[in-house]
Amino acid sequence: MSRPTTKAELVAAANEQWNKLWKMIDSIPGGAESIAFNFGSDPKLKEAHWKRDKNMRDVLVHLYEWHELFLRWEAENMKGANNHFLPAPYTWRTYGDMNIEFWKKHQSTPYDEAVRLLNESHEKVMRIIDSHSNEELFTKFYPWTDGLGSYCVSVAPSHYDWAVKKVKQHVNRMKGKR
Repeated sequence: MSRPTTKAELVAAANEQWNKLWKMIDSIPGGAESIAFNFGSDPKLKEAHWKRDKNMRDVLVHLYEWHELFLRWEAENMKGANNHFLPAPYTWRTYGDMNIEFWKKHQSTPYDEAVRLLNESHEKVMRIIDSHSNEELFTKFYPWTDGLGSYCVSVAPSHYDWAVKKVKQHVNRMKGKR
């Protein structure tokens, strides 16, 4: 997936990756809510998320929480704040700890609730994208960001692509492939 550089590309990529994710989820035999991830000890899967996420709900709430980060950040800064994207005490070096906190927060969230939350937050993110011009998204238009669009790309198509790869890895393991 090439990184979008215009509003039209961003919307198209977000929709494409979103649809790809749900098509893959819907194709899981027995239903996505019933699967447990097992990525074993594959040395190629080094990132922390391979151990963190134990099921589809964990992936969905991860996406939801990153949407919520974006939605709060954009709303507060549009009202005149000058907030960093990541809430204190997290930084880009420690955001993995924040992801663990998101994971812990949602361990009792039912799968159906995770689906509902994610669908709602996705719609909100898409409305935010739609509400901004190409210039507002892809130039240094706002003083609080070098590019609002890059954050939109990160929380929508790029993050959906991450989820697709994770689900695909699980589906391939279910089929005995690697």
